[in-house]
Amino acid sequence: MTDPVAFIRKETVLTRPALVPEIELHLADEITPIWEATESVLAAIGVPPPYWAFAWPGGQALARHLLDTPSVAAGRRVLDFASGSGLAAIAAAMAGAAAVTANDIDAFAAAAIRLNAAANGVSVEVSTEDLTDRADLDFDLVLAGDVFYERPMTSRVEPWLRALARRGTTVLFGDPGRVYRPRAGLELVAWYDVPTSRELEDRDSRETGVWRVLG
Repeated sequence: MTDPVAFIRKETVLTRPALVPEIELHLADEITPIWEATESVLAAIGVPPPYWAFAWPGGQALARHLLDTPSVAAGRRVLDFASGSGLAAIAAAMAGAAAVTANDIDAFAAAAIRLNAAANGVSVEVSTEDLTDRADLDFDLVLAGDVFYERPMTSRVEPWLRALARRGTTVLFGDPGRVYRPRAGLELVAWYDVPTSRELEDRDSRETGVWRVLG
């Protein structure tokens, strides 16, 4: 059984995302090697691709917004859904959130979040539960970075986020124009030009919005 912490330490380096240099994350410095390592070492036990090893534009935009506008998270109970590296969760903690939970069903992401939170000296609770069937969550603010990248994911996540918004939860998501991003019932609250790698994206930067779900 591969140890997630050992794998992360071996395959990543501590890096500061371009748009959020205040935060350090264990990230892949060369994309192909970690993808190949995942395929060769982890595919046999069904571990998904290492999305946690990259600071995606949506997460960077959310984190930048929280650090620039700390009142959004300060004193609030925050959930970072599909947290990946934990970038938005860490930003929420740095912005003064009362409590932060980072949620990702990937056990390797959970390990990365714990390592990244420790590297930044913040406290983040980690959950690997599938929350998309839960309408009873007790959070003041829910964050989601880059979650609308495929139709099946969007079909599960969008109704759930809207249900939370209707219950009075503030729901923010970061998105760089993914095909399946919702188009209606949203309020644009921030806009960033996020530097990206051409190995991940089809351009050198992505215009990325932070949107509030209106329910």
